Amino acid sequence: MKTAAVAPPPERTLPDRETRRQSQEQETTKRQPPYAVVLHNDDLNGFDFVIDVLCKVFHYERLKSQRLTLEAHETGRSAVWSGSLEVAELRADQIRSFGSDPRMSAAGALPLRVTIEPLPS
Repeated sequence: MKTAAVAPPPERTLPDRETRRQSQEQETTKRQPPYAVVLHNDDLNGFDFVIDVLCKVFHYERLKSQRLTLEAHETGRSAVWSGSLEVAELRADQIRSFGSDPRMSAAGALPLRVTIEPLPS
C-alpha cells in the first residue's frame, strides 16, 4: 500500500511589533476635545434676566448662575459650561433663543452673546 505524501502546514508568521502597534492605534477611539460655552458681558441685559436664562438652560441653582453672571460682568467673560462640541452648540443656541431682556429691548438690548471655544487638552 502506498501512502500519500503529506505537505507540511504553511509557515505561520507572527506580525512584527510595528504592525501590532499600528493595529492597536487604529482600534483605539479618539476622544473629541472638550469645548466651553462662554458668556460675554453686555451692559444692557439685566442681571436677573441673565441669571434666569442660565438657570433654565443648564438647570443650575440660582447661586451658581449668579456667580457665573458676576464673573462675566467683572472679567468680560465666563465659561458657563463645558463638554462635547455638539452639546455646546445646542446650549449656545438655547441661550440665544431667549432673545434679549424684554425690559431692555427699547434701549437696544440684543440676545446674550455666547461663543464656543475649545478647551486646552
